[in-house]
Amino acid sequence: MNPATAIFEAERPRLVALCYRMLGERAGAEDAVQDTWLRWSRIDPAAIDNPAAWLRRTATHIAIDALRAARAKREAYPGPWLPEPLFATEAQAAGARFEIAQECELALLWAMERLSATERAAFILREAFDTGYDEIAALLGKSEGACRQLVSRAHRRLHESGPRFDTPDAQVRELIARFLSAVAADDFEAAQQLLAPDAVALSDGGRKASAALRPLVGAQDILTVFTSVMRRSAVVTGWRLELVEVNRRPALVRWLGERIDFVLTLAPDVSGRIAWLYVMRNPDKLPGAAGYQ
Repeated sequence: MNPATAIFEAERPRLVALCYRMLGERAGAEDAVQDTWLRWSRIDPAAIDNPAAWLRRTATHIAIDALRAARAKREAYPGPWLPEPLFATEAQAAGARFEIAQECELALLWAMERLSATERAAFILREAFDTGYDEIAALLGKSEGACRQLVSRAHRRLHESGPRFDTPDAQVRELIARFLSAVAADDFEAAQQLLAPDAVALSDGGRKASAALRPLVGAQDILTVFTSVMRRSAVVTGWRLELVEVNRRPALVRWLGERIDFVLTLAPDVSGRIAWLYVMRNPDKLPGAAGYQ
């Protein structure tokens, strides 16, 4: 391996993690990192004082452009667009490059969709990679003060999104179990008590699987749909549930035979009640789809 390739491969896992956090998509992250490699391969690494910073800067700019282009497509997406989950087994199969990316939980990825591309980049660089404000300023072409404001504004907007991003795994597992048990038992009162008043449930089917085409807001709306789904599931044979790790957080998978039917996870609010429910049904974003082979 030549020195230029060795430098790039040493940085690849962090570049993938950066681009995955920016885009919420595995293939999009891989494409952005590949574009970074193409630019890197055309220069003389000996002329670069800080190769890691150069690669981070280049990948960030590519990801910002990709995110802006992706958002136009997401506006026309059939129903809510949700970030792509990373399964522990999939990350291991792909090698080390996705292990760091897994550290970003799905609730945070979803909440970051409300940030502008530059806010998102500044927040990720500062909070996930501990990048200095001087480097962020040089990367984004802004003053250090402006970058501090970007990160501060991002914190406020993420805090307003509802879910917490630091909940212990045990609490998430318990909430998943209690919520599904209450819904399966038709115990509307118990299920309602677990949901925050402004709870939101989102499902992504990508027009390839059945899913709600709008966010479900509030206990009544959420439970009406979830109860209906559970009743329909009762007449289907050959399915099983499994608690797994997705983005290094607890999640529930429903299998239909050897195929994953959906992935469900959640995040509570500061009171401990469910603020956010995530249901991924789009087969293109689940293991077994073409992008995971």
